[in-house]
Amino acid sequence: MAFTLQLGEQAPEFKLPATDGMDYQLTDFSKAEILVISFTCNHCPFVTGSDEITRQTADKFAEQGVKFVCINSNSKNTHPNDDFEHMIARMLKYKFPWLYLYDETQAVAKQYGALRTPHFFVFDKQRKLIYTGRGVDNPRDASQVTVNDLERALDEHLAGKPVSVPLTNPIGCNVKWDGKDPHWMPVEACDLV
Repeated sequence: MAFTLQLGEQAPEFKLPATDGMDYQLTDFSKAEILVISFTCNHCPFVTGSDEITRQTADKFAEQGVKFVCINSNSKNTHPNDDFEHMIARMLKYKFPWLYLYDETQAVAKQYGALRTPHFFVFDKQRKLIYTGRGVDNPRDASQVTVNDLERALDEHLAGKPVSVPLTNPIGCNVKWDGKDPHWMPVEACDLV
């Protein structure tokens, strides 16, 4: 069985606390035409290097019913800066246009099969997976980006076309699994393509 959610599969349910003091579950986003779920964190240079590109994408598609939800599943025991308090501080500082949820038990990361930070999952109105992988081809250095896979997938789907490249390998730091070496990945996890 594949570690990462497969194309066409349904978005797994979740209920997680967010930095705004509320709890959210999948059904809270039922009005969104497209739901983008990104597994992310506070410290990873691939996340911080591409946050502003992700912001631009979220802002660009917001009026077309695209909702962005970011989830931090990193173990605070592996990387203390990935704790909930640092998440709150980060959202206060940067005012990102997405909800930032905390998956402290890492159960949601396991359900989705998150591999790296960032790792994007794009779901259609029926919450079937239509794209997963990287946001851009050089998330660590925004000035070097030549391909925005996430934006292309959103553009194509909203235009009623099939997503031409529905699967890419996420580029970033490993998810920091609790009790494991910082570079550990589950044995059944591998490149997506």
